[in-house]
Amino acid sequence: MAGYGLTTSVGFGCSTKSTSEETRDSTNTVMQTPKDIFFKISLAEWSLHRMLQDKKLDHLDFPAKAKNDFGISAVEYVNQFFFDKAKDSAYLTELKKRCDDNGVTSVLIMCDNEGGMADTDAKNRKQAVENHYKWADAAKFLGCHSIRVNCFGEGTREEVAKAGTDGLHQLSEYAQQVGVNVIVENHGGYSSDGQWLSKVITDVG
Repeated sequence: MAGYGLTTSVGFGCSTKSTSEETRDSTNTVMQTPKDIFFKISLAEWSLHRMLQDKKLDHLDFPAKAKNDFGISAVEYVNQFFFDKAKDSAYLTELKKRCDDNGVTSVLIMCDNEGGMADTDAKNRKQAVENHYKWADAAKFLGCHSIRVNCFGEGTREEVAKAGTDGLHQLSEYAQQVGVNVIVENHGGYSSDGQWLSKVITDVG
């Protein structure tokens, strides 16, 4: 992910200098900050979900908030906070402009409440897959490299795994055409079992 990380350096040693000498020397010490930090981070919008839910922060202001308050130059959106704007070109253009104005990179969109990707009913699963198309399109427009989806469904482990493999395969085919990745989160239910989810992803092909 893009963004910034923090590094700290702590040292211990012995000194024969008097306290007054050490005090004088400490005023001349300058903290050295590395120019190029070896890793970067991005800020997930959910980190500020209470502010957003309480209307103390508008979704459009999230990129500037990340940059100006936290010094983070990459953001991960949550679709819940602009749920009806996925196809609103004017809104997305404004969001992209605010990112550009603040030197912020859009990394991904976390997608929730769009149906079960592993719904064992084929019709419902297909609808869930298609519900995610607009978010793949929005992600591409904003410059994101991925969308994050869930793999939820009801049934036995085997039934949900088979349905999840199919749903994710369908979505991945569309996302490939758009030019974005699909990331699946271990986010509850069977998906919280790493071995189960790993097999589902492997079986997608």
